[in-house]
Amino acid sequence: MTAAALPVLPGTIEERSAVVTAACRLLGRALAHALFRIDVQGGEHVPSAGPVLVAGNHRGFLDGPLVFLLLPRPTAVLAKSEIFVGVWTRLWRRLDVIPVRRGAPDRAALRAGLHALQRGSALTVFPEGTRGQGRLESVTDGLAWLALRSGARVVPVSITGTDEAVPRGTWRPRLRSQVVLRFGAPFAVEVPGDPRARSTVRAAAERIRAGLLEHVDAGAAQR
Repeated sequence: MTAAALPVLPGTIEERSAVVTAACRLLGRALAHALFRIDVQGGEHVPSAGPVLVAGNHRGFLDGPLVFLLLPRPTAVLAKSEIFVGVWTRLWRRLDVIPVRRGAPDRAALRAGLHALQRGSALTVFPEGTRGQGRLESVTDGLAWLALRSGARVVPVSITGTDEAVPRGTWRPRLRSQVVLRFGAPFAVEVPGDPRARSTVRAAAERIRAGLLEHVDAGAAQR
């Protein structure tokens, strides 16, 4: 079904979006489990309510979609603006996907993400900014800014197997590939100093990077 063909549902915009999100998550989970061998661990660590930042390593194209589908609760997602094309734009907005312009700070995206947290939503961010080796060599300041401004705790997620399930340079999935999502215990981002100061944001970014890397390494040791 294309975005242009979305049914007209009764209720408010928020209620209609919730129905579309629930339906997409249900169908998407079924499809993901049909295509791949999915293993989700640590879902009990994800708070069932209230603002939370979900952040993890970024190895493959499937990382964002799988967290959106398999997180125990609905989540808004920061995603590259390139996917907002044509009729798909309406669907992404219904699903609370927030476009981010890569290569420079995107204040509009950060404000939209902060608004999602302030209304008590979960927000998924991949702080490396782009796909890589998933080793979290760097973490963008945007996630730290969101954590400091919102006070939301960070739930780390380590993701393995997505780079093999859909290899870079192709859209063809390797059927029945093993994909593992491991959610960890939430942690607070508490650093001294003015939360508006660049030095404080950088210190918070390093705190987040260390926490995520610890979780990713712990997950790798279990393989």
